[in-house]
Amino acid sequence: MQRLIRWSIDHRLLVVAGALMLLIAGAVTARRMPVDVFPDLTAPTVTVITEAHGLAPEEVESLITFPIETAVNGASGVRRVRSASGVGISIVWVEFDWGTDIYVARQIVNEKLQLVAAQLPRDVPSPTMAPISSVMGEILFLSVGYEEGSMARTPQGLLEQQLEARTQADWVIRKRLLSVAGVSQVIPMGGAVKQYQVLARPESLAAFDVSLEQVAQALKTTNQNAAGGFLVEGGQESLIRAVGRAQSVEDLEGTVITTRQGQPITVGQVAEVRIGPKLKRGEGSANAKSAVILAVLKQPDANTLELTARLDAVLDQIGPTLPTGLAINRHIFRQSDFISVAVHNVSVALRDGAIFVSLILLIFLLNLRATAISLAAIPLSLVVAVLVLKAFGVTLNTMTIGGLTIAIGALVDDAVIDVENVFRRLRENQHLPIGRRQPATEVIFQASMEIRTSIVFATLIIILVFLPLFFLSGLEGRMLAPLGLAYIVAIAASLVVAVTVTPALCAYLLPKTRSLGAEESVVLRWLKARYRPLLTLALGRPRAVILACLLGVLATLAVLPFLGGAFLPEFNEGTLTLTVITLPGTSLEESDRLGRRIEKALLEFPEVVSTSRRTGRAELDEHAQDVNAAELDVTLDLTKGKRSKEDLLTALRKTLAQVPGAAITVGQPLSHRIDHMLSGTRANIALKIYGDDLAQLRALAEQVKRVAEQTPGAVDVAIEQQIDIPQVEIRADREALARYRMTTGELAEAVESAFAGQTVGTMLEGQRSVDLVVRLDDEARASLDSKGATPISTPSGARLPLQALARLERERGPNTISREGVQRKMVVQANVAGRDLGSVVTEMRSRVERQVAFPQGYYVVFGGQFESAEEATRNIGLLSIGVLVGIFLLPAGAGDAAGADGDPGLDRAAGTHSDDRAFGRARAGPVGARRWRARQRDSGADGGGHPRRAVERHAAQHAGAAGALPPVRGALRLVSIAKRPGDGTANAPPIGGIGGWLPCSVEGPLAGEVVSKAPDGGRLGSER
Repeated sequence: MQRLIRWSIDHRLLVVAGALMLLIAGAVTARRMPVDVFPDLTAPTVTVITEAHGLAPEEVESLITFPIETAVNGASGVRRVRSASGVGISIVWVEFDWGTDIYVARQIVNEKLQLVAAQLPRDVPSPTMAPISSVMGEILFLSVGYEEGSMARTPQGLLEQQLEARTQADWVIRKRLLSVAGVSQVIPMGGAVKQYQVLARPESLAAFDVSLEQVAQALKTTNQNAAGGFLVEGGQESLIRAVGRAQSVEDLEGTVITTRQGQPITVGQVAEVRIGPKLKRGEGSANAKSAVILAVLKQPDANTLELTARLDAVLDQIGPTLPTGLAINRHIFRQSDFISVAVHNVSVALRDGAIFVSLILLIFLLNLRATAISLAAIPLSLVVAVLVLKAFGVTLNTMTIGGLTIAIGALVDDAVIDVENVFRRLRENQHLPIGRRQPATEVIFQASMEIRTSIVFATLIIILVFLPLFFLSGLEGRMLAPLGLAYIVAIAASLVVAVTVTPALCAYLLPKTRSLGAEESVVLRWLKARYRPLLTLALGRPRAVILACLLGVLATLAVLPFLGGAFLPEFNEGTLTLTVITLPGTSLEESDRLGRRIEKALLEFPEVVSTSRRTGRAELDEHAQDVNAAELDVTLDLTKGKRSKEDLLTALRKTLAQVPGAAITVGQPLSHRIDHMLSGTRANIALKIYGDDLAQLRALAEQVKRVAEQTPGAVDVAIEQQIDIPQVEIRADREALARYRMTTGELAEAVESAFAGQTVGTMLEGQRSVDLVVRLDDEARASLDSKGATPISTPSGARLPLQALARLERERGPNTISREGVQRKMVVQANVAGRDLGSVVTEMRSRVERQVAFPQGYYVVFGGQFESAEEATRNIGLLSIGVLVGIFLLPAGAGDAAGADGDPGLDRAAGTHSDDRAFGRARAGPVGARRWRARQRDSGADGGGHPRRAVERHAAQHAGAAGALPPVRGALRLVSIAKRPGDGTANAPPIGGIGGWLPCSVEGPLAGEVVSKAPDGGRLGSER
């Protein structure tokens, strides 16, 4: 380091130029780096979706979910497997270890799916993997709907508008957004998906002796085009096309099914052909009005702010092309808004910190040049940190910028120490006679060398304190490690700046500053005058001071268990996310009606700017949410009301509690999604109850819920809605089927075609394709009796009512089945308000253990944010012990280093105060003291004192100006000269009654008490 400091001073132009280039490169890199709200918190997860139309949850679980779980559960790197089996759908989430490459993970899952494909039912489509994304990747929600003045007033008009809104969302907006680089998926929900529907009338089918299968087959064979090769005429060829595809409803109605007695029977004679809405399992709403909600998900590592800006540009282009009255609302949920606010707040803190540091430096140093040199460490350290973060692939986010903000005050420490010491030594050198002054560069070098050991080991201790953050695992490690990296890199960069750029700038700016001839600032003199008595008191009673410190530490440790704990502070995102769950079995229409009621209640609050709602599940969504569940995003503006956020949430909960039949959970978008990643539920606390029997799980969940509700601080307590819902079971009569040569599989296919419908082709509308579906009309599906009367064609040629081939019975079955770790589970979830998360979980766990008895094979596991908080606390606690040991070992290393280095100023006792450094080196450690004494013996020192030659030279130089010195008495008596103004030696306080500075002698053991005496023998003071 000695050579580095010397080189930096000698080549200061090169050092300053390099610093400027580094500053420019760092600024350019910072502007181009991705900016996000958090580091990448998503564990590598592959989502497997399997559509199983017509299957009940129990069948989906047994036939699809369980085989997939079994196949992927033992795969390399898999740490957790979760699943949800719903009506006609299976979703399996395969979570891999942190750090697993997502593409490797997808390859592993794909190989397992190839093996399990043979075990799945033949009529079930192959499982598919969802696009690479996560709940944290939902960066934007849009609503597409007609404006207030353009909305239709009739049911048919509203239906047409819903069809048009969904068509524009699917074929215009979604297609354009998917073409934007960085977009992973766009999921539309709500409105009405357009279909060409052929609704057969059972009585007409019977009258014309036509089956539903014949209708479907006719439409399949007649609604298509074919190629006829080429027609070559002379030197030109023409493509031959057989055009048979229907273009309109009229074309479909005219399709011939068969002939009876030479007369054609057309589709229009046995069925109603219309354009209508597809059977949907989800609904969307904005501000309590029907709308299409689009969720935009980003790809990993995409810059959220830049991607949102590109999306806005595309939406600006799309808006004018939409039908009159149809508008896009892009301010439902924007992750970029929260990022901008968070980054702005942290940037303001960074700016204010820099301003505050500047003012403090200016007040203490009382020199603009010295202040500027010290402040140069801030931008240089920050840009180095940015470049390192870029090299490690870390984004700029609230955690990394927060780490830089925390470091802002410490970034100038090393530079300030160096500048202050250089400034002091230059001032002392300036006050010496001209003949004894040293070159400014030599003074700067000596002053920088004096403090090099102190700043190096101080920086190492700070870095050591932050090292435990890098040993955290899981979500807490992904969250806090970037903060620690940003802080440590910035601090390390400030050390490098202090030993290179700072001495170079000092050499440029300080030697000719006018302040060298002035005294210290008034502030410093005032502080020293008040600090000296305190320091004297503390040094005189070291045991009392140490005892007081130990008592303070013990008091802190005693209070620590009573402090609350939480993994993350409560965010102020300006947006709320409400989860609304009604009783399973509630129809989509009733859930939609209840959701509108809640939206209207929310809009009555002046702080609520807008609302949007997603009820049920979208066609492309990877979440198995039933139609009885809804999510609402509520945008707030607290400036429009006079309540605090806590008071507003209390009022909201009180109002929503009056909505009958709904369990409502209030959260925030980001924390809501973090909860989902941690526990699979969207609440702070998840009590997961595991077992085999669903009925027993429900009973235990009710007990746990009652106990959780009694815990102070627990709010929004609810049970995951896994209960039995009404079902109509069609049980085949095997004897009847045998008589008519029909299998149960053929009966099941006939039932599915009649009631669910069968897609037989597509209708082209320009570049858009619309499904063509055949099924029975709504009247035939309206009641159990009408379903029983549905005619079924058998292989024997007989056409019989369904009730003659099967029994129709009303039963109950589960609406959904959740699993984790290849076990069924039931979840009781809760949020926290008014207390810290850690204490609520501790009390709730104690209450559950005392009050709930779990049968053999059933148990409960607490999950949620507190898991990460407990894991982080435990790891940091253990690692802190190692940090403390390291801190105690560093001084020994400092002593070794100090003792090993030579003192470049030892032979320049007249120019610099080498005895200060010598005593400081001796106090640095026993090894350093032994080496120092050895050097003194080798150079002819008396006992442990200075070399005789240095003492004699020192005395001779000052004898003429200060008077004769008293003789050196004893081997341990050191002689020095008290400092005159402008002298380079140590200060001695004025002797009472004598104005001015007089020579004095110093005596005492080397590592013991240093006693200052006046020439007349009077005692001036002492220090350790």
